[in-house]
Amino acid sequence: MKIFGSILTIIIIGFVGLVSTIIVALTRNAAFYVPFVITVTIGLIITIILAIYRQFHQKLVRRTIIIFGVSCLVALGSYEGYQAYLRSLEVVSTQDVDLSDYLPFTNNTQAVTLEEVSEFKIEDNLPKLDGATALYPVYAAFAQAVYPEENYPLEESEVVSSQTSYAFDRLLRGEADIIFIAHPSEIQMNQAKQRGLDLTLTPIGQEAFVFFVNSKNPVNELTIKQIQDIYSGKITNWKELGGNDEEILAFQRPEGSGSQTALLTVMNGIPLMKAPAEEIVSGMGGIIRETSNFQNRSNAIGFSFRYFSQDMVQNGKIKHIAIEGVEPTKKNIQNQTYPIVDSFYAITADSDNPNIEEFIQWMQSDQGQKIVDETGYVPVNR
Repeated sequence: MKIFGSILTIIIIGFVGLVSTIIVALTRNAAFYVPFVITVTIGLIITIILAIYRQFHQKLVRRTIIIFGVSCLVALGSYEGYQAYLRSLEVVSTQDVDLSDYLPFTNNTQAVTLEEVSEFKIEDNLPKLDGATALYPVYAAFAQAVYPEENYPLEESEVVSSQTSYAFDRLLRGEADIIFIAHPSEIQMNQAKQRGLDLTLTPIGQEAFVFFVNSKNPVNELTIKQIQDIYSGKITNWKELGGNDEEILAFQRPEGSGSQTALLTVMNGIPLMKAPAEEIVSGMGGIIRETSNFQNRSNAIGFSFRYFSQDMVQNGKIKHIAIEGVEPTKKNIQNQTYPIVDSFYAITADSDNPNIEEFIQWMQSDQGQKIVDETGYVPVNR
């Protein structure tokens, strides 16, 4: 019976362990949980077999099992505690923003509402809109002014936000008629060219490209040359910039995102150093390297666009760095003293929707630009 019980234990616990291992192998935390589950499975099998053979009366066996159990609990608690700590540092992430606050035609929406009736309306053949997270408040307000009063869910409707890279892919596939993003990267422009698509980029607003650090970092301003030196790996310690004696942790964004493309423009051809990243076990069993979200450590620096990091993510844990001695304020964008300003665009790609041209013309009109201004961006015609 003891042998049968041992074999049954191995089969049952082993099967449960195998299934659990497969499940955790498909998660972001596979690097920790796969060996952890295997270790716990083996430990449980050994513990149950020892119990079957009545070995618990031996002091060494009991002590070993207790140490094993406590070690597993400590390892699990330490890992999850550290992950919670890292998540607490991610203060500039699209996950921090609830875009449902800007849904058009909802009660108490934060999307700008025109005081007067829009001079342009679309009743049917509504252009499908998509774009960057930070620009959703703008084009949601456009839709609110021009489209029929209906529900426009974020997940699937004529007005969605799937972020820059995926929105651009949807435009190329004909799934979106107009997208609202910063200037596409060279790679993205080439993708459109390879598909034989003619992109039309219409500037509808301007925004400051900003760099930020932990609010307690003593460094308050940088030059463009210093930014280039940081992100190329030439300057590696904050003490070289008048700060604390800490290694600089320079976060980047995934390739294809609007802000990463803006960083490449700032670098002006200077190669970027490798971004902080984590290696993640993919669902196919391989290892992928994924750019880490900004983590607000005391030695970190990151970047974004002003409206997103200042107005949409309001947490007070980061501070914007002055560039060439100029703060990235809306006023300094308007008076053109802040040195890194980018336009953002309404982009189309050979769509046959009959309302697109007039809609984009309206976006550039006084009413459209009023929405841009009141949302928090800088109009292109002022």
